[in-house]
Amino acid sequence: MVPLGWVPGVLGLIAAAAISLNANVLIAKLHEFGGKRHIRYRDLAGHIYGRKAYSLTWGLQYVNLFMINTGFIILAGEALKAVYVLFRDDHVMKLPYFIAITGFVCALFAIGIPYLSALRVWLGVSTVLSLVYIVTAFVLALRDGLNSPARDYSIPGDKTSKIFTTIGATANLVFAYNTGMLPEIQATVREPAVKNMLKALYFQFTVGCLPMYAVTFVGYWAYGSSTSSYLLNSVSGPVWVKALANISAFLQTVISLHIFASPMYEYMDTRFGITGSPLKFKNLSFRILVRGGYLTVNTLVAALLPFLGDFESLTGAISTFPLTFILANHMYLMAKQNKMPSLQKSWHWLNVCFFGCMSVAAAIAALRLIAVDSKTYNLFADL
Repeated sequence: MVPLGWVPGVLGLIAAAAISLNANVLIAKLHEFGGKRHIRYRDLAGHIYGRKAYSLTWGLQYVNLFMINTGFIILAGEALKAVYVLFRDDHVMKLPYFIAITGFVCALFAIGIPYLSALRVWLGVSTVLSLVYIVTAFVLALRDGLNSPARDYSIPGDKTSKIFTTIGATANLVFAYNTGMLPEIQATVREPAVKNMLKALYFQFTVGCLPMYAVTFVGYWAYGSSTSSYLLNSVSGPVWVKALANISAFLQTVISLHIFASPMYEYMDTRFGITGSPLKFKNLSFRILVRGGYLTVNTLVAALLPFLGDFESLTGAISTFPLTFILANHMYLMAKQNKMPSLQKSWHWLNVCFFGCMSVAAAIAALRLIAVDSKTYNLFADL
């Protein structure tokens, strides 16, 4: 909202939800294309295009998930630092230290949860933690907004920076709604998988968006262009309430990261034949080495460049746009080209071309934002 303002920000969020729903519906409808279930994004692409597309899609998906996980580690580090600052604001502990602690906790969780199916009870915990954060952030921001003087909603920066931040913000918009792993999620949906996945998508992109809208709009209304990228850094209120919300955000992020890292874990387990009891010495040592190593790299990148908003922009540009919009529309074209009218074909080609251009423009804008912030804050910045 900060780089877009009220009208473009609100319209952009609603438009991003609509186009994201459309793109995800296309992917969901291809789940059983060719008479078989495609439980991985790369499997679907490989079935339609061939082996090279399988590898390319896996590469894009890997980058997407790596960047998402890096963003999660930054977010959890900020939440952990916010708890520390509430009780001891002496600047002894810097953000990179909290990011390192986060990486260690995420590694312990990844080692202890061997399979995605083992997350069952943790998903319920994650939901409760999310609600704690949402309700707390909403109520405290609403109270601050009611008691604050007039806010400044002008878009910060000079003319050139406004152009780049606006383009980067479009990538943020689509990043907020998309995962790049819909087939993997759909593989866990009960039969009929396509029908039930469509129901879930329609629910998620309508009712499911309301909490995000509530926090986003109230937060921007309460603090204007001075709003922090991590909203709890802007709110005021009882220390224990803010501490509870920050701890909830930290723990929920650890769980969420594991979900988005699971395709990588599953790929490595399959490639190296990891089967049997997760407590076998071979399996346990493999998880420690591979998952710990993967999260070490994630943590290093997060500490090196801890710019959460910039990472969201870059992720949206280099992976969310290609995976969710370009590939989805083109795969649907290839799969259904003999069964759709020319007007519908033209619509899908328009999407492919438009989002291709947006991907390039947003990547350039995001890289510029990271370069500018790196000059301002230096590496391993304490934001």
